[in-house]
Amino acid sequence: MHGRRPRSVYDAGQEPDPRFSLANERTFLAWIRTSLAIVAGAVALHSLEVPDTVWVRKVLVAALLAVACLVAVTASTRWARTERAMRLREPLPGFGLVGAFSGAIVVVAVLLAVAFVVM
Repeated sequence: MHGRRPRSVYDAGQEPDPRFSLANERTFLAWIRTSLAIVAGAVALHSLEVPDTVWVRKVLVAALLAVACLVAVTASTRWARTERAMRLREPLPGFGLVGAFSGAIVVVAVLLAVAFVVM
């Protein structure tokens, strides 16, 4: 069609109203911004020099980086699934990772609480 990529998205169906595509793109960028903020939090946490909590800090940094990766991958796949659904005039996909994100937030919060108690 237009030579845009990914072809699996742009070659499907009809061009939707640009407002909807742009809203989908803004949502994608918000998720990417969230992922980058989580990475920044992990970097800040890593730079703390609290000798008694080295293991807690390392686990927290690893958990935050894993969550950041999950958020970035989810943003990309969610953008593509939503754009394709709009082009095919199908119902928009649901958000299947609510449990994973909620669980990750709980794990990070518990680890932070442990770190504050140990300090």
